[in-house]
Amino acid sequence: MNVGQEADLKQAGVSADPTINSAVENLDTKGRIKAIASACSGNFVEWFDFFVYAYTAIYFAPVFFPDDSQTAQLLAAAAVFAVGFFMRPLGGWIFGRMADTRGRKLAMTVSVSIMCVGSLMIAILPGYSQIGVLAPIVLLVARLLQGLSVGAEYGTGATYLSEVATKGRRGFYGSLQYTTIIAGQLAALLVIVVMQQTLSADALAEWGWRIPFFLGAAGAVTVFYLRRGMVETASKATMKRRDAGSLRALMQHKRAVWLVLFFTIGGSLYFYTFTTYMQKFLVLSGGFSAETASIIMSTALVCFMLMQPVFGMLCDRLSIRTHMRLFTGLGTLLVVPIMYGIQQSGGNGILAFALVVGGLAIAAFYTPIAGLVKADMFPAEIRALGVGFPYAIGNAMFGGTAEYVALSLRQVNMEPVYFYYVAFICATAFVAAWIMPDLAKRGYLDGDGTVEDRRWV
Repeated sequence: MNVGQEADLKQAGVSADPTINSAVENLDTKGRIKAIASACSGNFVEWFDFFVYAYTAIYFAPVFFPDDSQTAQLLAAAAVFAVGFFMRPLGGWIFGRMADTRGRKLAMTVSVSIMCVGSLMIAILPGYSQIGVLAPIVLLVARLLQGLSVGAEYGTGATYLSEVATKGRRGFYGSLQYTTIIAGQLAALLVIVVMQQTLSADALAEWGWRIPFFLGAAGAVTVFYLRRGMVETASKATMKRRDAGSLRALMQHKRAVWLVLFFTIGGSLYFYTFTTYMQKFLVLSGGFSAETASIIMSTALVCFMLMQPVFGMLCDRLSIRTHMRLFTGLGTLLVVPIMYGIQQSGGNGILAFALVVGGLAIAAFYTPIAGLVKADMFPAEIRALGVGFPYAIGNAMFGGTAEYVALSLRQVNMEPVYFYYVAFICATAFVAAWIMPDLAKRGYLDGDGTVEDRRWV
């Protein structure tokens, strides 16, 4: 299609790209901002709810898992946290197919509703002393629902943002997904910090830890109504294709699937090491109090959040492939010395903070483009499924188990093995980054869609 034909189509109100709803290309700046805000507000609430579990576990673990050992209680809570991740592939598949066949808007609206239910269940759940073994069982069910919801959110959210973005600014727009993921995580942590400053330790352990789950459920209700007014990005023609949302069609894109898996494995393990697990690592291995660790992580996450749009704009200049190589290469080389440095910081909060921020700066090469790099490798009719399903598998295998593996190795006095484990996984992702194609030329969003071409240049 030549430039003149594209102009005629746009003037007639028809999308020049038949895979994208014409309403998206006709959006003005205000409408585009509104669409992004609707998507990101849900992303914020979903991840607030999801991370609240990790940050309050140190308080509610004794309520649901009676044991004399704090490490054993945290290990049980971490196991439930990890199991929630294993619902993500199911969520990625079910909602990826829904997004590709019935629209991104519907999938994102339903996913935030499920998160609301899961959070509310935890908020009102009685403890082990009231209902016995039923307490941890219901907690597990609630986490499974949250895992299903987050598995749905990531793929559809990344797809939506990549499609509503404009050429030349996709890195910047894509950065907003992790900006809101981190903002949700930061908000969860800040709520904990405020409660630590205003409630006694006994009050936090007895009932205070329930407050963030109530807040998350209320936020999800608000987002539900916001998302009902979202503009749909997928075209009707794309959603009606016979192979839309099909696993069979997805497996025709084997290289893209494998690249998504390896990028997810490396990115997720590294991300969860320096976010959800890091707070516990600072307490258990760094020798910091829970309050000090929360302050360190809150400040570090603010820095990390501010890095997202900056690194996203940098990617628009350097390319996705360059960013992936920088992230995986630096992660491989530096994660071990960073973790050793935090472990041996001797209670020096400034040193620990600097090392955490340094580790997060490496992750900032990946997080702003985490969704974009995946969305760009699949055609529109299987894009949400292609992003969400293999991502959810890799995330469940390595991201969801990060904390459990780390705590298990600590329990048997082999904690440093975890540092090398993360480095090794980053190295495998580096190989994938080295052989990936240049998506600016071969991707589906702005390139010619020849990702599966055997020429990896």
